[in-house]
Amino acid sequence: MSRIGGKNFDIALGDLQVHVEACTLDITDNSAVAQTRGVPDGYVDGDVTASGEFEFDSMNFNLLIEAARTAGSFRQLSVFDTVFFGSAGDQELKVEAFGCRLKVSSLLSVDPKGGEKSKHKVPFDVTSPDFIHINGVPYLAASEIEGLS
Repeated sequence: MSRIGGKNFDIALGDLQVHVEACTLDITDNSAVAQTRGVPDGYVDGDVTASGEFEFDSMNFNLLIEAARTAGSFRQLSVFDTVFFGSAGDQELKVEAFGCRLKVSSLLSVDPKGGEKSKHKVPFDVTSPDFIHINGVPYLAASEIEGLS
């Protein structure tokens, strides 16, 4: 039976379809156990954040450069929604991250010995109250984002 692996993912950054060498998306959920007199007694919801990182080869990084050129600069790039879609056989996984804002971090990593493509790391933060959806299911409850726009 075929399983979903890294080769099975397509990634769209807004309207831009790109190939990534690697990528991550992590959620930090600071919910915690409530305690009464030092004994677990339920839980409290905490704040949430999500961030990740794309690793592009130079050819795909140039697509991002062109989008930044059109916007005026990298910092002027509009936030965008990212869709990670993987499919293998009858299995599918769709993860959506809303309101992603890019930051360039590892601009160059040059190895004079060669043997590997140049890669560029581009971290991002999720900034929208829509946050993350996994196969269409939101991570946050509707009541948590009510009144936010």
